[in-house]
Amino acid sequence: MDIKVWMYVIYLAVSVGLTIWVARALSRNGLVFLEEVFAEKRLAQAVNSLLVVGFYLLNLGYVTVAMKHSDPVGSTSQAMEELSLKIGLVLLVLGALHFFNVFALGRYRRNRLRQLATHPPLAPIGRLPMQSTPPGSQLVGAYPGGPQPTGAHPAGPQPAGPRPAGPQPGVGPTNNPPTR
Repeated sequence: MDIKVWMYVIYLAVSVGLTIWVARALSRNGLVFLEEVFAEKRLAQAVNSLLVVGFYLLNLGYVTVAMKHSDPVGSTSQAMEELSLKIGLVLLVLGALHFFNVFALGRYRRNRLRQLATHPPLAPIGRLPMQSTPPGSQLVGAYPGGPQPTGAHPAGPQPAGPRPAGPQPGVGPTNNPPTR
């Protein structure tokens, strides 16, 4: 047989073998991911089977289209160079298809989870105003008859509305050292 025919035979054997190996690995390990994405086992298995069939069709179609080599192959080294180029392209196509599938399914999963969320996450817009209490009344949960907690809140009612910018008396840290 001619060197070019051997190159084609090796190219087909390696490419088909790689395609079958990658498809089985993705099918076996990707089923868990698909079950998470679709949240239904039967649907995940059906999509997994369809993805495997599409994977075979695309990859084997590319392998057969890329097999043609119009230049004559005069030596074994030229055949090896062409073979490595063709197998490298097959591997790049396999990787690109894999990452496209993972990207598309991950995006579908995010959209599905966003639709299932009961309360979408919202950033806080502002603060609620403090309710003032008349002097002499006590709030529920206050510390009756005991020591009052120390903190950043001044004594007395807080005015409703926006707070002025800058430091405020009795609020926040002070420059005085703690006393004992």
